[in-house]
Amino acid sequence: MSHPPITTGSAEFKRINRAMVFGGFSTFALLYCVQPLMPLLAHDFGLTPAQSSLALSVSTGALAVSLLGSSVLSERYGRKPLMAGSMFAGGVLTLLAAFAHSYPQLLVLRALLGLLLGGMPALAMAYLGEEIDGPSLGHSMGLYIGGSAFGGMVGRVLSSVISDVYDWRVAVGTMGAAGLYAAWEFQRSLPASRRFRQGRGGLAALVHGTLAHMRDAGLPWMFCLSFLLMGTFVSMYNYIGYRLLGPEYGLRQSAVGALSVLYLLGIFSSVWAGKLADRLGRRNVLWIVMAAMLAGLLLTLAAPLALVVAGMGLFTFGFFASHSVASSWVGRRARPPQALASALYLFFYYLGSSLVGWLAGVLWAHGGWPGVVTLLGAILATGLAVALRLRGLAPLEPVPAPVPVD
Repeated sequence: MSHPPITTGSAEFKRINRAMVFGGFSTFALLYCVQPLMPLLAHDFGLTPAQSSLALSVSTGALAVSLLGSSVLSERYGRKPLMAGSMFAGGVLTLLAAFAHSYPQLLVLRALLGLLLGGMPALAMAYLGEEIDGPSLGHSMGLYIGGSAFGGMVGRVLSSVISDVYDWRVAVGTMGAAGLYAAWEFQRSLPASRRFRQGRGGLAALVHGTLAHMRDAGLPWMFCLSFLLMGTFVSMYNYIGYRLLGPEYGLRQSAVGALSVLYLLGIFSSVWAGKLADRLGRRNVLWIVMAAMLAGLLLTLAAPLALVVAGMGLFTFGFFASHSVASSWVGRRARPPQALASALYLFFYYLGSSLVGWLAGVLWAHGGWPGVVTLLGAILATGLAVALRLRGLAPLEPVPAPVPVD
């Protein structure tokens, strides 16, 4: 029996969006709760800024790899079981990380976290692409990205405040407990898939599906864009803390972490941009919000703290809007296996987080904040050129409906 797609306003639409907000929250909170703690890790374990960034980079790098395998497994075993299992595993591993005795031990636990969280992000995009009606998809994807923004904000703010009062271990343990609660809410709220069709699994399916998506005229450019967007975003928040904690501003750890409330702008912009893209078209919205992101980055070069914070806000607004539009575009354009297309998008997304995030640390060591901005500005300018190229992308022909057989 064929089920119609879920539309805005229905009870199922509300349940899906509730679950996806918790899913986005958990993924970003658990991954990025260590980001504002990097100066503390550097102090406790005697690390350089680039070395302390590995606490995040090993997680996002492992996540990038595991996304591809998770997408193939989900074609055989379904979306919801793998997503829920990933979230529960992420909560447990984050709790264990709070008891790490050495930095290598912490890195091992963070790498395992990335590997096991891979069952969530790409499958969420695939689930939404399958279950949600096309005109409602931008709204729903925007809410998922908004949940991610909220998770990133809460993870950073809470870990900063708690580490200021206690230490980084208590902060990480608290986030692990929050991740377990989010997993429980996700499991009980998300409806089982109704439009999922079991596909092939295994390495052959992974290679065949990847080649099919790479032959598309638009998807490889969107994958490239995800690498550039996330690489610049995570680098901004990795190293702006070192600048604000330094002698130029001398802020406290909790004050720097509190700047993550700027993620509230991302919660708004992801939903706003998703709805705007549904109405005006993704090709007409993407390049504008990316230009705003670049403008915010350049504004952080100013000396007054108020302008630095304003630049961070504009940058954050533009990032989440760009990610919302680009990710929903992948969901709309991808042919089966859809989960693999979402996984490839996020593979490059988190690969950008790992590689650019580490490289920006090298630029910080040699050129300070202007060096970081020079690198990120060049990357964003490249991304803006890709977004402008996508304006001329021809839409896909609709897939003809199967002819019923009597």
